[in-house]
Amino acid sequence: MSTAVTIFGLSVLALLLAGYLGQQYLPPPKPRIVGIDLGTTYSCVAVYHAVTGDVEVIPADKKHKTIPSMVAFTPDGERVGYAALSHIEEMPASTIFDAKRFIGKTFSEKELALEMERYQFQAILKNGGAIFQIGEHSPYQLISPEEVGSKILSTLCQASEKMLEVPVTKTVMAVPAEFDEFQRNATRQAAELAGLEVMRIINEPTAAAMAYGLHKREDVTNIVVVDFGGGTLDVSLLNIQGGMFQTFAIAGNNHLGGQDLNHRLMVYLQDLIERNSGKSLKNLEDIQHLRLAVEETKLQLTNHNSSTMTIKLPSVNSQPFNFTVTRKKFEEINRDIFLKVLEPIRIVLKESEMTPSEVDEIILVGGSTRVPKVREIVGEFFGKPPNTEVDPELAVAYGVALQAGIIGGMWPLKVSAIEIHNRKVRKINLS
Repeated sequence: MSTAVTIFGLSVLALLLAGYLGQQYLPPPKPRIVGIDLGTTYSCVAVYHAVTGDVEVIPADKKHKTIPSMVAFTPDGERVGYAALSHIEEMPASTIFDAKRFIGKTFSEKELALEMERYQFQAILKNGGAIFQIGEHSPYQLISPEEVGSKILSTLCQASEKMLEVPVTKTVMAVPAEFDEFQRNATRQAAELAGLEVMRIINEPTAAAMAYGLHKREDVTNIVVVDFGGGTLDVSLLNIQGGMFQTFAIAGNNHLGGQDLNHRLMVYLQDLIERNSGKSLKNLEDIQHLRLAVEETKLQLTNHNSSTMTIKLPSVNSQPFNFTVTRKKFEEINRDIFLKVLEPIRIVLKESEMTPSEVDEIILVGGSTRVPKVREIVGEFFGKPPNTEVDPELAVAYGVALQAGIIGGMWPLKVSAIEIHNRKVRKINLS
């Protein structure tokens, strides 16, 4: 008996030693499942690496970790991401963006008409949902929101396969917490069209909380997730206990985001240009140049108190324009937009019957939360600074990559997120 026990013990020890040596000296396994954040304005893909425990966002573009959620349908083929962005002025009726606003959603004719007032491309009703009309003249090419999403997902998938050097066929995705089953199923369909099997869908606030490691806490934690992206503002109040996530309240504005900050700066600069030159800025190529300069200026003002731009606009002046925009001026022209960020925060606290002091963590998600004024007003409201350890533009991607690693059995991950669905929770929309 003692001999058998000894042999068994030595066998177990040998297995443990083999496992340890394997982890130390053998190449770690390739990630089997990727995490994808299919955003309204920008999208990205990330993976969790075994052994090191690192999460890596895979560049889907040579210079960028995120790409615009945009597809241009040109005579020469489809263009996705930044390649599509260059067509938005010259081919507005064939360049589709914000498709996530339409995916799996039902509309009345009046609702769709109101929604389409914001866009230069067209959409019609089909079986209660929206379908995009590509082109300026009949016969139109009809493309569903799911098909647009699939082309963005395919681009992310191709970038993943190129870096990992293995086929990528499985993913974990995140969706807004208020998405119903139709919208979640439509998101799955978009992935299937791209050749991806969706292993799990989690809520975006849950993914963001996981990126901060809050799913590993054993105590009860109340967190507010402020998701301020390019085109939407969503605020969620979650309760986390032992890896279990419960959403208490959701509020937001589906038509407020970084694009509005850009638009204000665009109008301000265009007015300066036209007053200085005495000419109207109507050339589409020059407008696109100004639009790109505005985005770069906004990014510069995130880290600096002023930004100087030099931009050539041949249609209005033979000489380049030189402008210096201060952060103070940027905050002044966008003052009312910044104040609107607090509106859904007040609503989720009221719905949850909580005070700001009862919130343990404030997490910022979305590229627009990099703006110093946004961080300032949120911190002042809660009386403590928000947590900004994780890049807000990549937080959701980090979270879904962690969940993908857990599902894929990638050590040393152990704790998964468990979402408790509260069907009484509804999003209160301010738009």
